[in-house]
Amino acid sequence: MKKNEGLVLPILFLHLSRKERSMKSHYYFSVKDILERKYFEHAKVIAGHNGLARQVKWVHVVEVTSIKNLLNGNELILSTGIALQEEGCFLSLIQQLVDCDAAAICIELDTNISTIPQTVLKWADTYDFPIIVFEREVPFVSITQDIHTSIINQQYERIKKLDSYGQNLNKLLLSFNHCRDILQVLHKELDVQVLFQLKEQGVEIHPHLCSPEEEILLNKYYKHKEAHDHHFASAKVILFDQEYAELCIYRFDHPFSEYELLILDRTSTALAQYLMRELYFNEQKRLEESKWIMSWLKGEQSCERLAAFMAEQKISIHGGVVCICRTEEKEKLDFPFFNLVARSIFEQCGFQVVPEKMGEDVIFILLDTRKAADWKSRLTDAYERILKSVFFKDSSQTLFATGKYQLEMMAIHKSYETARETLKFRSKNDDRGRYYFFDDLHLIRLISIVNENVNLWEMIEEYLSPLLHYDREHDGDLMKTLKVFLSCHGSKQETSKRLFIVRQTLYHRLKKIEDLLGEDFMTPDKRVAIEFLLAADEYLQPLSFMQRTKIH
Repeated sequence: MKKNEGLVLPILFLHLSRKERSMKSHYYFSVKDILERKYFEHAKVIAGHNGLARQVKWVHVVEVTSIKNLLNGNELILSTGIALQEEGCFLSLIQQLVDCDAAAICIELDTNISTIPQTVLKWADTYDFPIIVFEREVPFVSITQDIHTSIINQQYERIKKLDSYGQNLNKLLLSFNHCRDILQVLHKELDVQVLFQLKEQGVEIHPHLCSPEEEILLNKYYKHKEAHDHHFASAKVILFDQEYAELCIYRFDHPFSEYELLILDRTSTALAQYLMRELYFNEQKRLEESKWIMSWLKGEQSCERLAAFMAEQKISIHGGVVCICRTEEKEKLDFPFFNLVARSIFEQCGFQVVPEKMGEDVIFILLDTRKAADWKSRLTDAYERILKSVFFKDSSQTLFATGKYQLEMMAIHKSYETARETLKFRSKNDDRGRYYFFDDLHLIRLISIVNENVNLWEMIEEYLSPLLHYDREHDGDLMKTLKVFLSCHGSKQETSKRLFIVRQTLYHRLKKIEDLLGEDFMTPDKRVAIEFLLAADEYLQPLSFMQRTKIH
């Protein structure tokens, strides 16, 4: 800090800390407080007057000039000056003390040193580092004992106050109706200005100020967000391992003490508990009031009711899609809590969520609040994050099936129908294996249409019966080998790698396939037919996803 920096204070804020300026802080032991103690009656500040608000955490007696490795910060240094008789050594010591963020230095004059060089005084003024001189002999031992006793007593009192504050806050949490009630408790305890901001929402100032004052404070706050300002102290409010809000306190007359920072941290934890409770209750309410969603998913909802629902959302909807989450963790899951976590992630990816629980499935109607062009990549990101959450990070028993994206909300039942189809006939060769899109089914969708008009079983029997019979009789893997071989475009190296078998074993299997299907099974037309019928066989005999073969 440069000399005279910060001397001009905004007039509009003079009343904010008038109380603090007119009384000794209960939480902060400063150099100014030290000067009021009995052993400093005849002490004089001769440099660094603007640094008297520096905090004092401990006292050290120092008679050496190399000290930077011995300090932790905020120490009050006592010295007889025996090592400071050379100006260069004196300047070096002051620089070390500034670099280590010491509180001040007190020097006894006339014992070993009679005057302080002007260069040292100017250097101290430049960095607002207080130099205090004793013009009479003083007992350093008594000073140390007096200050240390006071600091220790203050720390004990603060621990008791902190515990009392936390207990009181926990009791009040049950009766709070708004987070402003918590902000008021913090303001009353510390008598500072409080700022609170929910993620992606405006900043709330407590207590309220007149418009010009709030504007100045907000400008300071936004600058603090870009470059840390010691006049602010902030704590993040964390929900679901993510920052949900920020709590901040402000004062300009002196830095915050450790006690005040601990109070801030306790309050942010209380806010997290309060917000969690509110979100949980709201989630339960949403689930209880969602009966009409099923009529929407069935295409039975009226245009008027749906239009009213959309108006209630107070957001611009560009489209929507339905996804179905199926998991075998249903007995362990707290569904309101799971919906809460999923909602948070979906909303961060641009989707307003309407959840519904149906049997073992959780259905999410996702209303797209952003442009439809990148909906799929955003939803993929949401799935990845949900699957890495505390619910599923150790489980492979969960998947998401996504229907066809709809631009009209009256057609959302079509997305639900296609999501169910995706869940039933998801691709078994998809190496992601945990989320699927109807748009990616491609061949399966074609097979579904063909199956309505053609007896696919007869065609499968005609082309693939030799392999099916061989596998049944010999407990073989020829069907699996053929599927992987074709999916690898005939690459033997890639096929053996994905099947985890040696090349010689693959050659043996391919020779057997050739014997059973004919040497022409890889000719273009026949290969297309075989690939189609392999997919048809998979379509007509869907395994439960917990039992399906996993190909890497």
